[in-house]
Amino acid sequence: MAKQKRIYRCSSCSQIHTQWMGKCPQCGEWNTLIEDIVSAGARPSSPERVRKGAPVPLSEVASSPFARRKCGIEELDRVLGGGLVEGSLVLIGGDPGIGKSTIMIQMAYHLSLSGMRILYVSGEESGVQLRMRSERLGAVSEDILVYSEVVLEEIREQIAAIRPDVVIIDSIQSVLSSQIDAPPGSVSQIRESAGMLMEIAKGMNTVVFVVGHVTKEGWIAGPKMLEHMVDTVLYFEGDASGVYRILRAVKNRFGTSGEIGVFEMKSNGLEEVHDPSSIFINGHSGDVSGSSVMATIEGSRSFLVEVQALVSRTSYSMPRRISIGSDQSRLSVLLAVLEKRAGMFLSNSDVVVNVAGGIKINEPAVDLAVVMAIASSALDRPLDRGTVCIGEIGLGGELRPVIHMESRLKEALRMGFTQALVPASNLEKTAPLNGIRTIAVSQVRDALDIFS
Repeated sequence: MAKQKRIYRCSSCSQIHTQWMGKCPQCGEWNTLIEDIVSAGARPSSPERVRKGAPVPLSEVASSPFARRKCGIEELDRVLGGGLVEGSLVLIGGDPGIGKSTIMIQMAYHLSLSGMRILYVSGEESGVQLRMRSERLGAVSEDILVYSEVVLEEIREQIAAIRPDVVIIDSIQSVLSSQIDAPPGSVSQIRESAGMLMEIAKGMNTVVFVVGHVTKEGWIAGPKMLEHMVDTVLYFEGDASGVYRILRAVKNRFGTSGEIGVFEMKSNGLEEVHDPSSIFINGHSGDVSGSSVMATIEGSRSFLVEVQALVSRTSYSMPRRISIGSDQSRLSVLLAVLEKRAGMFLSNSDVVVNVAGGIKINEPAVDLAVVMAIASSALDRPLDRGTVCIGEIGLGGELRPVIHMESRLKEALRMGFTQALVPASNLEKTAPLNGIRTIAVSQVRDALDIFS
C-alpha cells in the first residue's frame, strides 16, 4: 500500500502547509486551508513544464493573427471578443440552474452546423440525460460526441484519438486524475485537471470549455489559481428563478473584459436579447415615485436600466439599508451625502434600492440615478417622464464627470428619452444631440431642485 501523507492547501493563495491553521500565514485569510491526502509515490500535482529554446528579443518574435470562429450565438461571440480562438481555455461559472450546461449544448449544436466536431465530456449526467436535454433544446447532431467519463487520463486519450475542434468539460469539479489520491473537487484535483486541460488546449490547438461550480459567495469553487491559468473567465449572473440571464466576461486575454451578453431563459433554451434597454426599463412609468433611469456602459455596449427606491418610516432604532444590484457600502455613502450636502434626513427611515432586471451595476455613474430615486420616494414626487440621470457623486456633493457620455445619451435618445441630468463638467466635451435636452448639474442639491 502506498504511503500517504496529509497536506493543507490554502484555497486563496494555494500555499501548502504541513498542519492545519485557522489563518493562512501567507495571505492572511481565515478558514481557507483544505485538507488533501497525497500518495508519496504520486507525481506532483503541478508538474514543471520544460520548454526548449533560448530567450529572444520581443521585437524578433514572429507575430501571427489568431483566427476566430463564430459560435453561432451572437451574444456569446460578443462576450468572447468576437468568437472562439484556437487553443484557448475558457472557464464558465454560475449558480446551479442558471444555464451553464444549456448554453454549452446550444453552442455545440451551432458549431456542429458549421462542420466542427465537438466532444462533450459529462461527469455529472449520463448520455441518456444529455440526449433528453438536447431534444428539448432542439440541439441533436451527429457531430456532437458524448463521453460520460471522469478520469482525466481516459479523457485525454479520447481527445488525442478523436482530435475534436472543441472540447466541453462539464464540470471540472467532477473529473479526477488517477495520479492524485484525493477526492474530486479538492484543491489538488482541480489544479491537476486545469494543468492537463491547459496542455490539451495549447498542445492540440483545441478550444476547451470548462464548466465550474461556484461557492455560496458566488465565486468559482477551487483555488484562485484556476482563474489565473485559463484564458477567459465567464460568469452567469441573474436569479435562477427569473427569466433573464447575464453572461459577463471578467477576464479575457483575447477581448474586452467586462463585456456582457443578455439572454432570456425559455422552455426551448436560452434566447438572445439584442436590445437590453427594452427589457431593463420595461414597465417603467414616470408617474410612479421612487423610480429613475440611468444609462450604463458594460464593455462596449450602452443600455438603460431602471433604478427603484423605497423609503419608509421605521420605528426601530437601527434603520435598514438594502441595496440589490448595486454596491451596499456605496448606498451608505450616498445617504450621508444627501444628509450633509442636501439637507435630506433619512436617519429614521428604511431605504431599499433595487436595480431592476437582475443586473449588477458597479460603475459610479449610477450614483445620480440612485439619489434621484431615493429623493423621489422620500418626497413622493415622481421624476418627469422621459428623464435619464447620469453622474458620479463625490463626498462634497459635487457631480463628477463620467466616461462615454455621448454613447449614453445616444442610447437614451434612441429609447425615446428627451431630457438628461448630467454633470456640468461633461457638457464641455460632449457634442449636443438633437432631440434630447441636457441639464447641467454641478451639485447634488441642484439636481434635487427638479422636484420643486
